Amino acid sequence: MTRRYWNINLEEMMEAGVHFGHGTRKWNPRMAPYISAKRKGIHITNLTRTARFLSEACDLVFDAASRGKHFLIVGTKSKAADSVASAAIRARCHYVNKKWLGGMSTNWSTTETRLHKFRDLRAEQRAGKLNCLPKRDAAMLKRKLSHLQTYLGGIKYMTGLPDIVIIVDQHEEYTALRECITLGIPTICLIDTNCDPDLADISIPANDDAIASIRLILTKLVSAICEGRSSYIRNR
Repeated sequence: MTRRYWNINLEEMMEAGVHFGHGTRKWNPRMAPYISAKRKGIHITNLTRTARFLSEACDLVFDAASRGKHFLIVGTKSKAADSVASAAIRARCHYVNKKWLGGMSTNWSTTETRLHKFRDLRAEQRAGKLNCLPKRDAAMLKRKLSHLQTYLGGIKYMTGLPDIVIIVDQHEEYTALRECITLGIPTICLIDTNCDPDLADISIPANDDAIASIRLILTKLVSAICEGRSSYIRNR
């Protein structure tokens, strides 16, 4: 794997609150190696270790992007949703930021059928065909289209399973993580002090509740993906 310098600054991470964990009563003992202290009833994440794992994750996504691989970013809780969408759009990645529908990856044939329906409805709407239908039928299809846009809008151009999945908040996205494990899809997971660091291929210890923390981690990963994509385009 290519080793590069990603300018991961500990002071910048502190300012974003990356080091703040959960209360000491809400923790997973497996996270002990990644915790440096307790302060006012909460665990403090060791940012030196966070920087190390974030750098490894950046190396991984850079190498994958430089080989034309496809990424999916998953983060559906309200504090993560906007950051996930903006990061994915910037890096031209697929994303899920509203709700992970059970079987979205393990039952890919069903997901693919939904995506075909979604694309067909979007095409009909752009062509003005829905306006030619009776009002009741048009309203029903527009509601269907809105529903599909909410849950599948971020993956509307996916034509197959992703090569790497980036997950924000292991607890919230546990179903997505388990599906990736079942399928053998490599995962990068942002984990707080209440998570299991052994489930993902690369776990990045960090605050998964603060918008600034989530945005910072995603920004670093997306920058690495964008650099990798540029390398891929140059070398084609």
